[in-house]
Amino acid sequence: MRLLSILVTLTAFAAASTAQSVTPTTLRCEYVRNPLGIETQKPRLSWQLTSPQRNQVQTAYRVLVADSPESLQKEQGNLWDSGKQMSDQSLLVPYAGKPLTATRQYFWKVQVWDKAGKPSAWSSVAHWRMGLPTKADWGKAQWIALEKMDSAKRIVPAVEFGNTLESQHSRPDLVTAKNALPQFRKEVNIQKPIKNATAFVSGLGHFDLFLNGSKVGDHVLDPGWTDYNQVAQYVTFDITKQLKTGPNAFGVMLGNGFFNIPNERYKKLIVSYGYPMFIAHILLEYTDGTTQTVVSDPTWKATKSPITFSSVFGGEDYNATLEQNGWMNPGFNDRQWQTPVVVQGPPRLSAQEQEPIKIFETFTAGRPKSPKKGVWIYDIGQNMSGLPQLTVTGKRGASVKLTPAELLTDSSLADQRAVGPVVFFTYTLRGSTSETWHPQFTYYGFRYVQVEGAVPAGEPNPDNLPVIQEIKGLHTRNAAPRVGSFVSSSQLFNRIDTLIDWGIRSNLASVLTDCPHREKLGWLEQTHLMGGSVRYTYDIARFYRKTIHDMQQGQTPDGLIPSVVPEYPRFGGGFRDSPEWGSAAVILPWYLYQWYGDWQLLTESYPMMQKYVGYLGKKAKGNILTHGLGDWYDLGPKDPGPSQLTPRGLTATATYYYDLTIMAQTAKLLGKTDEAAQYEQLASSVKQSFNQKYYDPKTAQYGTGSQTANAMALYMNLVEPENRAAVSANLIKEIKDRNNSLTAGDVGYRYLLLSLGQAGASDVIFDMNSRTDVPGYGYQLAKGATALTESWQANTNASNNHLMLGHLMEWFYSELGGIQEAPQAIAGKEWVIYPKLVGDIKDVNTSYDSPYGRVGSQWKKAASHIDLTVDVPVNTTATVYVPADNASSVTESGKPVAQAKDVQFVRQEKGYAVYKVGSGKYTFQSTGSVHPKQ
Repeated sequence: MRLLSILVTLTAFAAASTAQSVTPTTLRCEYVRNPLGIETQKPRLSWQLTSPQRNQVQTAYRVLVADSPESLQKEQGNLWDSGKQMSDQSLLVPYAGKPLTATRQYFWKVQVWDKAGKPSAWSSVAHWRMGLPTKADWGKAQWIALEKMDSAKRIVPAVEFGNTLESQHSRPDLVTAKNALPQFRKEVNIQKPIKNATAFVSGLGHFDLFLNGSKVGDHVLDPGWTDYNQVAQYVTFDITKQLKTGPNAFGVMLGNGFFNIPNERYKKLIVSYGYPMFIAHILLEYTDGTTQTVVSDPTWKATKSPITFSSVFGGEDYNATLEQNGWMNPGFNDRQWQTPVVVQGPPRLSAQEQEPIKIFETFTAGRPKSPKKGVWIYDIGQNMSGLPQLTVTGKRGASVKLTPAELLTDSSLADQRAVGPVVFFTYTLRGSTSETWHPQFTYYGFRYVQVEGAVPAGEPNPDNLPVIQEIKGLHTRNAAPRVGSFVSSSQLFNRIDTLIDWGIRSNLASVLTDCPHREKLGWLEQTHLMGGSVRYTYDIARFYRKTIHDMQQGQTPDGLIPSVVPEYPRFGGGFRDSPEWGSAAVILPWYLYQWYGDWQLLTESYPMMQKYVGYLGKKAKGNILTHGLGDWYDLGPKDPGPSQLTPRGLTATATYYYDLTIMAQTAKLLGKTDEAAQYEQLASSVKQSFNQKYYDPKTAQYGTGSQTANAMALYMNLVEPENRAAVSANLIKEIKDRNNSLTAGDVGYRYLLLSLGQAGASDVIFDMNSRTDVPGYGYQLAKGATALTESWQANTNASNNHLMLGHLMEWFYSELGGIQEAPQAIAGKEWVIYPKLVGDIKDVNTSYDSPYGRVGSQWKKAASHIDLTVDVPVNTTATVYVPADNASSVTESGKPVAQAKDVQFVRQEKGYAVYKVGSGKYTFQSTGSVHPKQ
C-alpha cells in the first residue's frame, strides 16, 4: 500500500509538471482562421492564449511555416522558422520566410513561452491558401458574358433619383436595356484522384457558383460592391469534396447588383458598367503531384437564366417554366446554348477581404390578414434585411407577386412610400407538387410581405389560384463574427440594445449601408461615429479594411473623400463634401490601429489621410470650415434633415481639429517628427480660431449652446482646461432643463454620450435614455419599432431600419459594463474595467471578444454589497474599479483583497477601490456604499 501511495503521488506530480501553463489557440492569418485567397507576401499571423493560471503572459514565441503538414510534424518550418523571439507580440506577426506562390496552401503552428520561461506545447496546425494577386496569376482566364454592352450605353457615374414615383420617370433618356440574366456551364472529366481543388471566381454584379447540381458555399450576393472602374473582388472556394472522378459540371448564374441597375421599378440611382460577366480560374491538384486549370473562356456555354428581371433596388422576377432541368449536372445537352462573348472587365481583381454575406436567422410569418380582396399581408415580426421566401403549390405558369414593406398604410397594405416605391418580386410556378423560392441577387429591408395572385392554405380558392404553404423571411448580413454580449436588469435597455443591433446587422452588407432598402449606400460618417458600438458587437477588422480601401480608391485628385464610397452617384453640395463624413479617411485608420493594432493599414493610409486634411486646409477660411451637412437629423422644430440647432461650421471645424490631432499622433508613430510638429501647430491655430468664433466666455457655451455644440467642443479638447467644468455644467443643465430629453443628431449624439462620460455624468445618460414619452430609443420602441429608425421620432416618412443613431450601444459596454481599453493601449493590451452603477439598474453582464481573447465584466448590486466578476485575457492586464467606500471592505474570491497576491491596490477614487490585475478571473465583493460617485 505504501508503494502504491508513492506511485500515485509521483504520477500526480509528473502530470502537474507537464501541465501547460499557457496554450496557444485561435490561430488566425490576416484576422481569419484558415483563410482562402491571401494576396500579400507577408501575411500577418495572430494567436490567442489560454491559461488556468492568473497573471500569465507570453515572454517569447516561435512560429513554423511549411508547405506541408508533414514538415510541421517533424518540427520543421521549411519556409520559415522564426526562431525563439523574445517578445510578447501575439497579434499580426508578419511572415518573414521564403517567397510565397500564388494558389499554394501553407501550414503553420506556434509555440510560446510563459512568464516563467516555460515553453508551451505546439499549437494545432493552421493553414492559409494564397490567391491570385496579379493578372498573370489568372493565366488564360477571360471575362465572359452572354452579351456585350456598347461602351456608349455605359452610365458611369450613376445618375441619382429620388424616392417618389414621379422622379422615376424624370429621365426617360436613361434607358438601360432590360438585359438578359445569364447562366453558364462547363463540363470537366477527372480521371485521377484529387488532392485539392480551389475555385477563384468573380461574377458581376453578383454570382452563384454550382458544381454537380449543388451550390458551392453558403454565401449570397458575392462579390462585394466596389468601384468597378478600378477593381472587382473575387471569391475563393474549396471545392475538393464536391468533385468526383469522371464527368463534373460547373455552373454559374449572374445578377445585376450595383454593376448594372435597370431603369425600371424603384431605383435610388441608375448605373451601368456593363452587362453581367464573370471570370473563373479553377485549380485542380491531383494526388500524383500534377495540376490542371479550368478557366472561363469561349469553351463554356451560355444562355438566359429563368431570372427575367433583377435590380438591387427594384426587386427580382423568376420564371420557373424557363428552367432547364439538369443544366448544372454532367451529361446535360447544351447544344442549343450559345458561345459566350469575351468582354473587358475591371482593370484589377482583388480577393474579397471582408466576410461574405450569408443567411442567418429565419422568421416564419404567422397567419395572414386580408385587408382587401385578393391581397394577403404576412407579418414575420421583425424589420430586417433579407429575402422573402415563398413555398407554394399551383398550376404551371401561374404567377405570385410579393411586395415587401417595413410598414403598413392606414388601409393595412404594404407601405413603401418612405423607402422607394415600387419594389416587388414575382415567381412563376413550374407546376410541381411544392415549390420554394426566394430572390437570388437582391435583398430588401422589410417586416411585412404583401402577396397577390395566390391564397393561403385553408382559405377559399374559387379561382384555383396558387396556394401559399408558407412565407418566411431570411435575414442576410455580413458574416462578421459576433464578439459582444450585453444583458442588464433593465428590460428597456435590453430592448434598446436589440433595437440597435437590428439596425447594425441589417446594414452590414459588403459596405456599412445606411438602410437596407431605399439607398443601400456606404455613407461614411456612420463608419466612425457608429464604429464604437459596432466593434463591441461584431469583429469588423476585415470589414473596415475594405471600407478604407474603398476610400483610397474613391479619393479625388484634389484630396476630397466623397461622403459615400463606393461613389456610384456624385451627389451635389454638402451631400458629396461634408467634413464629418469625409473625415472617416483620417479617423477610421486611427481607430483600427487602436482597436486591432493594424499598424500596416495605418501606414498604408497615411498618404490618403494627409491628402484629405490638406484638402480641408484649402477649404478653410481663417482655419474655419463652413460647408457640409452638420449635425444631420438633429431634433429641432422642423422635419429632420440638415442641422437645425448647431452651426454647420462648428461641427465641421471641430472635426477638422480632431483630424489634425490624429494626424499629429500618427506622424509621431511613423517617425515623421517634422510633420507631427506641423500638424500640432496647425491644430493649435485651428483651436484658437474655433474658440474665437464659437466660444462665448460670458455664457461658457459654444455656438448656440446646443447639446452637440458643447459636447463636440468638450470631447475634441477644444475647450481650454480652465473652462471645461463650466462648459460641462452648462451641457448637463441644458439636458436637465429639457427634462432629460435629447436634441443631438447623427454627428453630435455620440460625442454627447462620450463627453458626459468624461464628466462623470453617466447618471444623466441613464435619465436621458430611460424615457419612452419623448423622441429617442424608448419612444421608437413604444411606437412599435423592431429595428433602429432613421429619426428619433420614428417618423413613418423616413426609414424604419437605419444605422446612424445607435451610439448608446457603445455606452452599454464601455460605461455600464465598464469595458474600456486603457489610454494609449493598443488592441486591448491593457484594460480598464470601470462599471458605472446608475439609476435603478441592479445587474449588468457584459463581455467582449477582443483580439487577445474574451474580456468580461459582470456586476450585481444587492442591499448590502456589490459583486463584480472580471475576466482578463492572457497576455493583457487590467485596472479594475471596484465600487467601494474603502479597500478594507473589499474581498476577492472570498478573502480580504489584501491577501490576494495577484491583486495590487492602486488607490481610492470617488467611491471606487482601484486595483491592478493580470490575466484571469477575479471575483470581487464590497460591502458598504452601493452608490459610488459618478
